[in-house]
Amino acid sequence: MTVHTPVRRALLSVSDKTGLADFAHRLSAADIELISTGGTAAALRDAGLTVRDVSELTDFPEMMDGRIKTLHPRVHGGLLALRDNGDHRQSMEDHAIEAIDLLVVNLYPFEQTVRGGGGYDECIENIDIGGPAMIRAAAKNHRFVGVVTDPADYDRAAGEIESMNGLSEATKKSFALKAFAMTAAYDSAIAAWFREQTGDVYTRNFSVGGSLANELRYGENPHQTAALYKTGDRRPGVATARQVQGKALSYNNLNDTDAAYELVAEFDPRTPVVAIIKHANPCGVATAPDLLSAYESALRCDPVSAFGGIVAVNQTLTRALATKIIEVFTEVVIAPDAEDDAIEVFARKKNLRLLLAGGVPDVKARGLTVKPIAGGLLVQSKDNVCTTRADLKVVTKRMPTDQEIDDMLLAFRIAKHVKSNAIVYVKDGVAVGIGAGQMSRLDSSRIAARKAADAAAACGATEPLTQGSVVASDAFFPFADGLLSAAEAGATAVIQPGGSMRDDEVIAAADEAGLAMVFTGLRHFRH
Repeated sequence: MTVHTPVRRALLSVSDKTGLADFAHRLSAADIELISTGGTAAALRDAGLTVRDVSELTDFPEMMDGRIKTLHPRVHGGLLALRDNGDHRQSMEDHAIEAIDLLVVNLYPFEQTVRGGGGYDECIENIDIGGPAMIRAAAKNHRFVGVVTDPADYDRAAGEIESMNGLSEATKKSFALKAFAMTAAYDSAIAAWFREQTGDVYTRNFSVGGSLANELRYGENPHQTAALYKTGDRRPGVATARQVQGKALSYNNLNDTDAAYELVAEFDPRTPVVAIIKHANPCGVATAPDLLSAYESALRCDPVSAFGGIVAVNQTLTRALATKIIEVFTEVVIAPDAEDDAIEVFARKKNLRLLLAGGVPDVKARGLTVKPIAGGLLVQSKDNVCTTRADLKVVTKRMPTDQEIDDMLLAFRIAKHVKSNAIVYVKDGVAVGIGAGQMSRLDSSRIAARKAADAAAACGATEPLTQGSVVASDAFFPFADGLLSAAEAGATAVIQPGGSMRDDEVIAAADEAGLAMVFTGLRHFRH
C-alpha cells in the first residue's frame, strides 16, 4: 500500500557532517522541527539553526559518556509507530510519543579507527549502538519514515520534501535498502575485527561487507554488470591505490592488477621485481639488480602475451622504466610510488592507467577469501605461506646448487600465483616459461617449454631458454611423464610439493635423468 506521510519532525545524529548544515537549513525552511544529539546539535546551532535536544524529547539525560542517549521508547516509538494503526496511535498519546518522520544518521567511524591503528578500547568505543538501532527501526517502518544514511542523498531527500512535503514511496524504499546494507556492512566489519582479535575464524554465521567505491562499465563481459566495493582490509593494493591517470578501470583490469600486485608482494622489497600479467596469470616475472633490467627480462619470457597486459613492480617507478614500458601497449601499471619524471613519461599515454598503492601488501598477513557457489559461500584462509630454504627436502642423489635453489624458490613463488595446473621454468632469476591452467600437468609442462622456445626464437637465442633452468610445479607430479618433459626441455632441477603415491617412481626418474629435486611438502593450487 502506498502511503504518503508529510515530514514534520526530523532527528539528525551524524558522525560524518559533510553537507549537514545546508541540508538542515533546507529542512528548517520547510518548517520541519529539528531534533539532534551532542556534537551534531552543536554543529547545527553553530550554523544558526534552532535545534531541540533529544534529551528534551525523551525527558531523560544523556549518560554513560554518550552510550545512552537515543535508546529510549520515545525515540524508537516515534520511529516505529504505524501511523494508520489505532492501537499504535493510542500508545503514542498515552506515553507522549511524538512521531519522527525523517531520520538522518550515519555511524561512528569504526573502520576508519581500525585502519588508523586505533587500540582495542578505542575501537570498542567506536562501535555504534544507538545509530544502527535507529536506522533499523526507521528502515523497517519505511512506509511512514524516511531514513537517510548517505550524505550523497541529502539533495534528493530535500528536493522531494520541498516539492511534495514528504518522500515518495520509491525513495523511502531505496533509502531503506541503503540503510540495511549499511548496517549489515558495518556489523560485518566489526565481526571481521573481532575475528582478528580472537583467532576464531569459522563462526556459526559469516558475512562480508563493503562500501561502494564505484560502479564499473561492465563485468567480465559486456552483458554483465559490476561494481567495486571497498572493505576494511588495511593492506595496500589495487582497491585503495591512487589512480594518477588513464581511463576508468574495468572489472578485468582490477582483477588482473590485483593478481599482479599480489605476486610482486611475495618478494623482499629490497629486491627489484617486475611481474607482467595477462588474464590473471603471469606471462613474465623477473628479479634483477634494478627495475629496468627486471622488466626487460620479464618481457622476454612471453612478449606476445605481454601485449595489453598489466605491469606490477615492488619499488618506486623510475623514468627509465616508464620510458621502456610505454614502448609496449600496456593496460595498467601499479607500483608503491613513482618519480615525478616517470609520471611525466606515462602522461604521454593518456589511456594507460597508472596506480600508486603507497606500499606493498604483506603476503604473510592473515585473511580470508570468499567464493560464491550456488546456495552458499566457500570461505578459506588466504594462501599466505612463503617457502624458504629451510622448508626444502632434497630427495634425489644429486644436490642442487645454490643458484638452482635460488631459482627454485623463485619458480615456486611464481607458481603460487599461476592457475593450476601450473608449471614454471626459471633461469638466473628470470621466468623463461610458464604453463597455466591445463587439465593435465604434462600439458602445462609442454606448453611452458613451447612458450620458452617461442621466446628464444623471438630474441634470436641459439638454445632454448629452458636449457639449464629449474622447474616448479604447484602440486606433485602424479606420474614421471611431466618431470621427464621438463628434463627434455633442459631443466636441471625440480621443486614440487611431493606427496604422490608414485613419488618413488618420480624420484627414480629424476635420478636417472641426473636432475636435482626438492620437495616442499606444501601445495599451491590456484583455481
